[in-house]
Amino acid sequence: MDKERSAGKLYLCATPIGNLEDITFRVLNTLKEADLIAAEDTRHSIKLLNHFGIKTPMTSYHEYNKVDKARQLVDKMRQGLHIALVTDAGTPGISDPGEELVRQCCEAGIEVTSLPGPAACVTALTVSGLATRRFCFEAFLPADKRERQWILEELKKETRTIILYEAPHHLVRTLRELADTLGEERRVTICRELTKKYEEAYRTTFRESLKRYQKEEPKGECVIVIEGKKIADLQKEQQKSWEDLGIDEHMEIYLSQGIEKKEAMKQVAKDRGVSKREIYQALVGK
Repeated sequence: MDKERSAGKLYLCATPIGNLEDITFRVLNTLKEADLIAAEDTRHSIKLLNHFGIKTPMTSYHEYNKVDKARQLVDKMRQGLHIALVTDAGTPGISDPGEELVRQCCEAGIEVTSLPGPAACVTALTVSGLATRRFCFEAFLPADKRERQWILEELKKETRTIILYEAPHHLVRTLRELADTLGEERRVTICRELTKKYEEAYRTTFRESLKRYQKEEPKGECVIVIEGKKIADLQKEQQKSWEDLGIDEHMEIYLSQGIEKKEAMKQVAKDRGVSKREIYQALVGK
């Protein structure tokens, strides 16, 4: 850690999500050398610090004080203090209040660096058995009913692998909503106790997962990894949606946008999954 700077720096320190051996040497050194550790729950983080013999003073930084406390921490960094930020588990800034502190630091010109390490979302994705090339992270679905429904509807057409977090006592409700929206046969992997002794990656479908968890509530927070909608299925649905519209009406959509007739025919053919010749014949034959 460079302490010769006139201004301090924020260090985002990823901490274990279960197995303490997953912490990095760089994070341990940073936690030891920092002037202050901002922790989401000091009672939780003190166990980690005691385990590794770290005596750096701590201060609480959590969801309910994140805006005002971030201002205070930024002021301390302006004065030259180096601050390490830790969440209860995993990487700060991902689905936790660290996002606000990073934002304020960036606005204030305070340097921010992230020390890579554990993250439950990536850990679950890599063991899920589902596609990893393209994925989206939704964290916890919002509690607000209207916003929640809007996001669920948006996920209907999502072709990337989807990652969600959920508490065990809300798991069945969320699985039911996802099954109703995405289909009961959609493949899903439900991960819990990641990196711990009883780690589990349950590879199943929404239908089968509901049968299991309606009988017995799981222990520990869950990461839900969901297969994205197949692109071929999405294309078929889009093509089918045009079938209720006459070709003349379909053409008018593009012509009204100032698109030339030849190009409009090409686009209509693409939308409907047919050749441009078929569209031409259909129009000429009328």
